[in-house]
Amino acid sequence: MTVLTLAGAVLVGLTLGLFGGGGSILTVPLLVYLAGVPARAAIAMSLFVVGVTSVASAAGHARAGRIRWKVGLLFGLAGMAGAYGGGLLGPHLPPALLLAGFALMMLATGIAMIRSAHAPGPSAPHADAPVWHIVAEGVGVGLVTGLVGAGGGFLVVPALVLLGGLSMGTAVATSLVVIAMKSFAGLAGYLAAVQLDWSVALPVAAAAVAGGLVGGRLAVRVRPERLRGAFGWFVLVMGGFVLVQQVPPGLLGPRSVAAALALAVAAAVTCLLARRCPLRFMADRRTG
Repeated sequence: MTVLTLAGAVLVGLTLGLFGGGGSILTVPLLVYLAGVPARAAIAMSLFVVGVTSVASAAGHARAGRIRWKVGLLFGLAGMAGAYGGGLLGPHLPPALLLAGFALMMLATGIAMIRSAHAPGPSAPHADAPVWHIVAEGVGVGLVTGLVGAGGGFLVVPALVLLGGLSMGTAVATSLVVIAMKSFAGLAGYLAAVQLDWSVALPVAAAAVAGGLVGGRLAVRVRPERLRGAFGWFVLVMGGFVLVQQVPPGLLGPRSVAAALALAVAAAVTCLLARRCPLRFMADRRTG
């Protein structure tokens, strides 16, 4: 266990607490390339780490009353059903095709979130979407998650914001409930065939929980439109990272992966701290 691995775990938790997503897609490369965990075990371990971190991060949001429990539980149950269906269908499709499609969906989602940041939603509380709407969204997101084995938070948060009508802060808080449900359901399946190295899993989970608590505190202090923009840029860069991963393995190495992850985090943090996100700055120049 290296200091770099634990630092990466804190970053995973920070991302989950701040954006309500990004845990699995960051944790798996972290465990494989920095901790040297085999791929199958890394996927199972990431589900444990993300599940525990999501529960810890959601606790603070729950105390503050930011979680829509009805939406989260319905979405989570529907997502678990969709993920099961996706898991049945996925093995019959080419992995490269699945991941490329997922990456393109992430790119489209990121652009939609960045564009939505230019028009902040009303500050008044949103009414819950109809039950059938929530269930349909949950099944759809779960299906994609089951097909590609990652990306729940990347799709849950935008679905709750863009389709479910929740504010960004409420969507981030509620998505943690959904992510925890799907993570533990997936972990239960993996534990039948994979053994976890708890000497690695527990310290990584503890570091991620610490980062998640910090991320949750930061999320409530950031203006919603800025948080949406930062999330959009994060998803956009990570979508590019997933797409690039489809390049033949010999052309990419651990340094390229680490650079891509660092670029994604840097883009999101820059958008949070800057007075304007880059895309908005360009738009203002055109209209100015």
